[in-house]
Amino acid sequence: MNQKYTIALLPGDGIGPEVIKEAVKVLRSLEKILKIELILNEVPVGGAAYEAEGHPLPANTLNVAQSADAVLLGAVGGPKWEKIDFSLRPERALLGLRSHLKLYANLRPAKVFPALVDASSLKKDLVDNLDILVVRELTGGIYFGEPRGVDTLVDGSRRGFNTLVYTEEEIKRIARVAFDVARKRNKRVVSVDKANVLEVTGLWREVVSEVHSEYDDIILEHMYVDNCAMQLVRLPKQFDVIVTTNMFGDILSDEASMLTGSIGMLPSASVGGKTAMYEPIHGSAPDIAGKGLANPLATILSVGMMFKYSFGREEVNHKIESAVESVLDQGIRTRDILSHKMIEVSTEEMGDRVVSELEK
Repeated sequence: MNQKYTIALLPGDGIGPEVIKEAVKVLRSLEKILKIELILNEVPVGGAAYEAEGHPLPANTLNVAQSADAVLLGAVGGPKWEKIDFSLRPERALLGLRSHLKLYANLRPAKVFPALVDASSLKKDLVDNLDILVVRELTGGIYFGEPRGVDTLVDGSRRGFNTLVYTEEEIKRIARVAFDVARKRNKRVVSVDKANVLEVTGLWREVVSEVHSEYDDIILEHMYVDNCAMQLVRLPKQFDVIVTTNMFGDILSDEASMLTGSIGMLPSASVGGKTAMYEPIHGSAPDIAGKGLANPLATILSVGMMFKYSFGREEVNHKIESAVESVLDQGIRTRDILSHKMIEVSTEEMGDRVVSELEK
């Protein structure tokens, strides 16, 4: 074996362990097909880590992630931990990983597989061949800004506050990521802000425009976030690459995901530092955990993104996408994408089907 990669596996909570299990099947299959060596180190994160070690991101988990060539994450969170101190909630592990690994850019594709065109809530002609990439700034903005918190006013009432902050350098680097990926796509970028109301995003618009001067082959358009939200359901194929702030990107990428028929279909990559992190964009779905109902395809497709962005093997990403497409073309479905006359399978069976296609 001439190539060796170390992958940190962070299954997390809810359906996280179930979908990671299917991704591991795919990784082991690829190991044989590609004649490579994959070292898989599994460590707890989120609520599972809190239960085991009293913290959602234990030091050992962070060390394993930092020393890996890539990180594959399942999902974190659930109502079980909603009453504990905010600083110890499972979701803080995500913010911690992004911060420590310096993952400032989140790439979220919203791509419609031909077999799932009818699963979208929009008309077929609006989503047929849809392929959007949302580039979300990930380590700045209102999720990280200080000061933040809840205090008590003199009259005894409470006040909550968060701070929206972006530096010029933070905006420049995320803009460059968007323009660089657009060069490999259709060379169109829409930068989304609220520059008519928020001074910070006024700066965002100015800086993105300045960086654009270095990319004369790319078409840049600016759009307010409320208009963008409307346009995504009115005429989604007008978009190629969308670049935006942390909070706007969080919301818009979930909206874009539903154009594809199910949030269970969409992978993501968080890049920027030495070690990138890959994860499905869906949550931990505790209501279906352990029932074999979860769709593992977003996690499996995240493995494809890992090979593309971390290991420089775009052909492997294409191979995984083709295997998924072939399974869907056969009418194989988990419950979230099930429609009339299709064959419902469990989480495990879907993973087995993808492996079978990979090994043909």
